[in-house]
Amino acid sequence: MKPAPMVIAGTVIGLAGLLSFNSSAVKLSLGALTAATAPPGSTAPATTTTTAPRAGGSKPPPTTAGVPTTTTTAVPAAARSATGVAANYSYGILSVKVEVSGSSITNISIASIQDGGNPYSAYVDQGSLPLLEQQAMSAQSAQIQGVSGASYTTAGFEQSLQSALSKLGL
Repeated sequence: MKPAPMVIAGTVIGLAGLLSFNSSAVKLSLGALTAATAPPGSTAPATTTTTAPRAGGSKPPPTTAGVPTTTTTAVPAAARSATGVAANYSYGILSVKVEVSGSSITNISIASIQDGGNPYSAYVDQGSLPLLEQQAMSAQSAQIQGVSGASYTTAGFEQSLQSALSKLGL
C-alpha cells in the first residue's frame, strides 16, 4: 500500500503543471517580402554583348580601334502582377500574389489564406510562409526547396506560385 501516496502525489503535481500551462490563440501575421525595385517608368539593367574569339582558332573581324564590339539595349521595366489559383493544401486554402518588373520577380506575398481556424495550421503557416516567400524570391521561380514540417503548405504555395508565374508568362 506504499505506492498509493506516490501515485496520488504524482497525479496532483502533473495536474497542477497542466493547469498552470498558459496557452493563447495563435495570431497569423504574414508580411510581404519586397525586393529592391526600380521606380515605375525606369529601365531595367542594360544587356551587354561582347564579341569574343570563336572556337577553332578563328578571330572575329577587326574593329576600328581594335576594341571588341559592344551592343547595349535598354529594356523597359514593365511592372505587372498576378494572383495564383487558390490551392487546397489539406489544412486550408491559400493563394499567392506575385509582382514582376520585366522578367524579375520583385515581390511575393500571400493574397489570401484560410485555415479554418485550426491553430496548428496557423502556427505552421506563420513560421513557414515567410521562409517560402524568401526561397521563391532567391530562386526567382517556383522551384523552391520547401520547409521541413510544412510539406502540405509548401505544396500549396508552390502550386499557387506556379499558377501566378504562368499567368505572367514566366
